[in-house]
Amino acid sequence: MMHLTKHGRREWLGSAVIAALLSWVWIWVAVAVCPVAGGILLGMTWLLWLAIAAFFRVPERRIIADADALVSPADGVVRDIGIVDDHGIELFAGQSLMRIGIFLSVLDVHVNRAPCDMEVQYRNYREGRFLDARDERCAKENESLVIAGTGSAAGRQFPLAVRQVSGAIARRIVCVPQPGDMLRKGDIYGMIKFGSRTELYYHPESGMTPCVQIGDKVRSGSSLMGRIESVSDEHE
Repeated sequence: MMHLTKHGRREWLGSAVIAALLSWVWIWVAVAVCPVAGGILLGMTWLLWLAIAAFFRVPERRIIADADALVSPADGVVRDIGIVDDHGIELFAGQSLMRIGIFLSVLDVHVNRAPCDMEVQYRNYREGRFLDARDERCAKENESLVIAGTGSAAGRQFPLAVRQVSGAIARRIVCVPQPGDMLRKGDIYGMIKFGSRTELYYHPESGMTPCVQIGDKVRSGSSLMGRIESVSDEHE
């Protein structure tokens, strides 16, 4: 089952209204001028609307229920995994963080989901450029929005952040949560409209073991991003 996200209502609903109005024009063309031309224009109008609506689709996802599992915050391909010092997240200033970067093409689903239960304690928007999301510089130079705070899984709490990064085509980031909000694993909290990049950050000593490799295709909510060592396992 699939529906369209409310975060893209302006685009998919607005374009549907325009398509409906144009349809009346093309029907008139088909009746009064040329049936073939009118039919082709009518079909092309609604095919274009379907293409626009596809960017805002939200397929049904079965969220991984395992208590120790962190799920992917986005659909796309894992582009990089590594420790970064200059992440620019003030809440974790002076701390090195592990980053897993995911590239989203224009064909991917663009809503973002919480990787685990999370208390949002920090939110920061950064103006920037609109380099291609595959460009190595985009993580540092592009427009972005990050939420950070405390993640919870397997009976443990740990520093966690997710950054939404605009790309060459993506020009609008939607992020609903504010500091003090609580997210549940798999909750849709926003989206990056069209192609983009999503980054997951966590502390290297949080007990999380990554379960993805560079080049892996992931889906938000239903792909395993990593596992947290449970408190019981830690004491065995």
